[in-house]
Amino acid sequence: MARRSHKPDLKAILDDIADRMAGESERGKVADYIPELAKANLNRFGIAVVPIGGAPVVAGDADEPFSVQSIVKVFTLTLALERAGSGIWARVGREPSGDPFNSIVQLEYEHGIPRNPFINPGAIVVADIILGKRKPQAAIEEFVGLCRRFACDESIGIDADVAASEIATGARNRALAHFMAAEGNLKNPVEDVLELYFNQCAVAMSCRQLAMSARFLASAGRLEGDDDPIITAERARRIVALMVTCGLYDASGEFAFRVGIPAKSGVGGGILGVVPGRASIAAWCPGLDEKGNSLLATRAFEELARATGWSIFGVL
Repeated sequence: MARRSHKPDLKAILDDIADRMAGESERGKVADYIPELAKANLNRFGIAVVPIGGAPVVAGDADEPFSVQSIVKVFTLTLALERAGSGIWARVGREPSGDPFNSIVQLEYEHGIPRNPFINPGAIVVADIILGKRKPQAAIEEFVGLCRRFACDESIGIDADVAASEIATGARNRALAHFMAAEGNLKNPVEDVLELYFNQCAVAMSCRQLAMSARFLASAGRLEGDDDPIITAERARRIVALMVTCGLYDASGEFAFRVGIPAKSGVGGGILGVVPGRASIAAWCPGLDEKGNSLLATRAFEELARATGWSIFGVL
């Protein structure tokens, strides 16, 4: 990645971005198909950057917790790779889907093998791998502990209201899971797998916590001050590659083209980004665009990339 000759003033950049986002009148629409997410305040915006070896730099509502939703799939994939290694790729692919994140059409055509681990059916398979032969609660507790370790923050937990809302309205995800079970790609009872999946998606973090939690991906699998790597450098590179190609659903190509930062979005309005060797980033505003990604968080990433030159494809 090309380097700029000066060190960017991150605080000034983030403050400017937060001020610009506060003045935006077009803010997208909340994800109202999950009732709890429909309550989110469209006027909220936060952004955080954690440089490698440095303290978090934040602006706006960076300490306001929100439902991370599909962003958590970055961390579930991390855990599943430790569980199953390369064997995971026999059950889930590594290609962009080109279809909505909860589509069943492609899944049926490809006999229950999801295109990638960042769409809903792929993440359900990943949850099945993580579950193993345990009860869901044991796997949920383990996963929350992992998120706390990544972020160095014991306050991180599951939003019980969001989890209950997802369980009550998760008919489409149940359909996806039952179809994959019928094709032999789920090994545990569907409701056990979905209990884990729904609770994973209901983890709540702030932008500061989320950016902190992804530092290991910016640092080739290592947490600063921790002798044991979270994952190997090779696996960290693989996860970041999937963020580039599949991280923003059907807008992944456009995001790579306009921003150039590996990222993963969630319908709670967050976007998590990783600049290898540089920093981890999180931005949040609950309003989504037509592709299901945060409208203003996407714009914020574009402005940040332009101001810093942080694109994996070279200086913008």
